[in-house]
Amino acid sequence: MIELHSSPTPNGQKVMIMLEETGIEWKHVDVNIRLGEQFAPDFLKLSANNRIPAIVDTDGPGGGRYTMMESGAILFYLAEKTGKFLPKDARKRYDVMQWLIFQMAHVGPMFGQANHFNNYVKENTQEPQTYAQGRYNNESIRLYRVLDNRARDSAWMGCDEYSIADMAIYPWTKMHKDRGITEAEYPNFMRWYKAMEARPAVQRNNKMATEIRERMTKATEGKTAINLYDTKDNAARLASATQR
Repeated sequence: MIELHSSPTPNGQKVMIMLEETGIEWKHVDVNIRLGEQFAPDFLKLSANNRIPAIVDTDGPGGGRYTMMESGAILFYLAEKTGKFLPKDARKRYDVMQWLIFQMAHVGPMFGQANHFNNYVKENTQEPQTYAQGRYNNESIRLYRVLDNRARDSAWMGCDEYSIADMAIYPWTKMHKDRGITEAEYPNFMRWYKAMEARPAVQRNNKMATEIRERMTKATEGKTAINLYDTKDNAARLASATQR
């Protein structure tokens, strides 16, 4: 049994997709980041960096409970555990690892920062954040071009086989319309994106993500939510939760 302690963010969804694709027994344990549950002492035992997702494998290596943090490492772990979605062929395997790390190092951080500054400006200030918005939005567009070029040359992002690289990248690209990404200008990316959305496991993920998000939103009613855009107290929250 895999316990996924998470929220349906892009990083959470990439693991949800993998679990659905493999058919392994699993359950979702809600970590409501709006309520600051990522700083709860019990969660920090699973993820020292107070980030979702984290997993608990009740039948880990050598038997018994094993915990993991970091979504990319979790994908790699699940691929090795199940023998699925990470090619055995050495060249293909390394190709998949390159594109998985590409998501972790570029797509996630850059898209995430673009989302942050775009949404922060809407919700928290009247002051323009033109430099930050321009920097991260421009880099996001460049990365979509990288993805389009890759999809031109390869059936899937990692190699000619569907893999954990595709699962890692897809959830981050759901907002492509908001960035002006069109089929006319990015036909190869859109071909890949449609292939992803046609997969039953991806469709199940999308449905579950909506349900979990609605459940978490309801759970915040009448409670004090933290401002996810304001990080000035996060170090203090972490210190308070981990002091001995």
